[in-house]
Amino acid sequence: MTDIRTAAEGAVVGSLTADPITRHMLALYCGASGDHNPIHVDIDFARAAGMPDVFAHGMLSMAFLGRLVTDLVPQSRLRSFSTRFASITALGSEITCTAKLVGRFEEAGEKRARLELVAADQKSEAKLLGEAVVALID
Repeated sequence: MTDIRTAAEGAVVGSLTADPITRHMLALYCGASGDHNPIHVDIDFARAAGMPDVFAHGMLSMAFLGRLVTDLVPQSRLRSFSTRFASITALGSEITCTAKLVGRFEEAGEKRARLELVAADQKSEAKLLGEAVVALID
């Protein structure tokens, strides 16, 4: 991980690769999140909905991005965090999250950095795109 305070704009300041998505992981995520939508764990339901198999919750990939950000800075320095879904995450996907420094600025008397976030699979297909703003403390 690169220090956000000294990195050049455009530099990747952190990355995280999650374990491959498994049915077991999806079942555990259902329990932890309270999101029991059967399209994520019931293959018969997924097929009836026109999908070839179950697929990961979008919020699971968002959690991976959140973990990357809080690996970079303490949670207390997080000022904003947002994502948008780009595509479905299939079973077996190996999600790699990256954070790129896209700018530094000052707001409310506090130095901050804006990070561009991407969660992509092993084929480099973006699954989630997002942004985080973090406080920079000297």
